[in-house]
Amino acid sequence: MLKERKLQLSNIGLSALEYGNESEAQAALIFIHGWLDNAASFTTTIESICQKAEASNWYFLSLDLPGHGLSQHRNQDNYYPFHDYISELHELLAQIEVKNLILVGHSLGALIASCYSAAFPEKVQGVILIEGLGPLTESAEKSVQRLRKGVLSRQRILAKPIRRYATRHDACLHRMHANQLSEYQLKPIIERGTHQEGEYWYWRYDPKLTCDSLFRMTEAQGLAYLSAIECRNLLILGDQGFPQLAEAQQRKEALKFNEEVTVMGGHHCHIESVEEVSELIVTFVRKQLTEM
Repeated sequence: MLKERKLQLSNIGLSALEYGNESEAQAALIFIHGWLDNAASFTTTIESICQKAEASNWYFLSLDLPGHGLSQHRNQDNYYPFHDYISELHELLAQIEVKNLILVGHSLGALIASCYSAAFPEKVQGVILIEGLGPLTESAEKSVQRLRKGVLSRQRILAKPIRRYATRHDACLHRMHANQLSEYQLKPIIERGTHQEGEYWYWRYDPKLTCDSLFRMTEAQGLAYLSAIECRNLLILGDQGFPQLAEAQQRKEALKFNEEVTVMGGHHCHIESVEEVSELIVTFVRKQLTEM
């Protein structure tokens, strides 16, 4: 059902999974995955949504962010600062013909969707945030420590050999432990995110993605982004997800419109509670279309 799509930006080539006709669709849902995941993070969610009658005239595009999945890696001397994702998403959206754009982001993808919706409110009709709300922040007093830690991590990662696995199953076991998900739940991510070279298996993602950031915004800046979001938004949290998100009352109050729902699951609750999350997405999009 989902098919591959290649998108060439000015600086990098991206891969994605898509379904539907972008130019004729009543609504376009752009899915943005989390850190070290890939477009297949949303495969079961999209398949579930597509089984519902309301979604028969919608367009779906699930991205591999730069350095993830089948998308290109940045050049050896380039890393992955957060704001570059915003710029690349904007360039991508200029290439595709869509109307009634809904952004759906998980974790890092939710951070990207939050900030893009704030910077370009005229482009986005709705945003669905799964286990993520606004940019990562920390106090200004930690800025120098952050810079030092980030630079040293780059040196460490560049000198470190790429991790390899005897079998694809071994790579899966690593992710099962890290994400507390089953092999069945991880299967789409594993199949898209690993490859074999010789006798060993490797993750496709760029190792530079694991470097620490050189810079983070302050909480005041994070709140400024959230308060600038003009469209309606839905925040989906897992009941075993990141506790700081459930407790982020000031961030939630910064939003002009906010609906929050908690479902069963951890940080990847969209994979653990596929049917419930897909139904929430359908209801949200349907409501947006009715109000337009």
